[in-house]
Amino acid sequence: QVEVVESGGGSVQPGGSLRLSCAASTYISGFLNMGWLRQAPGRRREWVTTISMSGSITYTASVKGRFTISLDNAKNSVYLQMNTLKPEDTAVYTCRALTAARMYWGHGIQVTVSS
Repeated sequence: QVEVVESGGGSVQPGGSLRLSCAASTYISGFLNMGWLRQAPGRRREWVTTISMSGSITYTASVKGRFTISLDNAKNSVYLQMNTLKPEDTAVYTCRALTAARMYWGHGIQVTVSS
């Protein structure tokens, strides 16, 4: 069963931009928040950003000022605009969404930043 689907990953040069999308199945209701984590090869999984349904947003320090998360409640979707990308942003990005009942996870999408 596919309940959370990411899209928009790819390969860009340093300084470039990508926009990730995360769409949760519309039959799922009651989301408390949605967000993104990432994991580079050989590195520990890292939380990146979260947005609550009330609009509260948090970012990890390394992406503040460069990444912007946004939410479309009607579409059960969250987006991550990534600007001024750096090689250290290279990772598999995974979307997660929280309801009172459970956590939903995407399968992960590759973002590669290199020359």
